[in-house]
Amino acid sequence: MLLEGTRGGVVVCDVGGVGPPGIGVVDVLARMQLAARRQGGGRIRLRRPDPALRALIDLVGLRFEVEGEAEQREPPLGVEEAVEPGDAAV
Repeated sequence: MLLEGTRGGVVVCDVGGVGPPGIGVVDVLARMQLAARRQGGGRIRLRRPDPALRALIDLVGLRFEVEGEAEQREPPLGVEEAVEPGDAAV
């Protein structure tokens, strides 16, 4: 794993070369995420996660940002939400 700090309290963790994912990798990522949050709300963003590692992370209920993917609260670039006539204003 390779760590790289960025602006805004985000730590990028390159997990592309960790080999076959296991619970040990998930444990390390969970501890890093907890430490980042305790230090002031920082976040861990994964770079190049193996699909099996992503599945294992989802299985245990952890949530990580993945580099190159839109955040859950933001629509992907170029996508606009449609408004139907009669929809209530929010």
